[in-house]
Amino acid sequence: MNAPTNPMVVIELHARAYREAKDVLVERAQALHDELQASQRRAMRGLRSAVATLNEKRDELQHALEEQPQLFTKPRTVVFHGVKVGFKLGAGKIDWADDDQVVKLARKYFPQQFDLLVKTTEKPLKEGLKNLTAVELKKLGVSVEGTEDVPVISDTTASVDKLVKALLKGAEDEAES
Repeated sequence: MNAPTNPMVVIELHARAYREAKDVLVERAQALHDELQASQRRAMRGLRSAVATLNEKRDELQHALEEQPQLFTKPRTVVFHGVKVGFKLGAGKIDWADDDQVVKLARKYFPQQFDLLVKTTEKPLKEGLKNLTAVELKKLGVSVEGTEDVPVISDTTASVDKLVKALLKGAEDEAES
């Protein structure tokens, strides 16, 4: 049988082969996804029970510690069965209501430490720059690349889900390594 000579027919044949390969991948990825979901559902009851038991035992231990703080003056902590128990000073938490007010007062009262107390950033925004013309971008020293025609291969079916995309990315990453 002679190979087709019409270039569009050749491309159509490659597209069909691509679609068939993609359908096999989607089917296998969906089977894996379904199997993982079933396995996860089977394990969840036991995991939930273990988490509930762990939380209960932690609460009981914390209650026992709170009942006997005098046991932990020196040393402040001890280790039993690989579990460190006792007391320590809380780390504390700082909070403020108004960023602008803190910046203003830091500038006023601590001008020498201002750079250590306040983060100041100036950075070009891609989303804003995308709205400029090529001439305007050139004035700013911004170059534009990748504006030439490139081949497009895009799946138009709704069957491709996040799992397939993740598997494709993983396969591409492996191929590059």
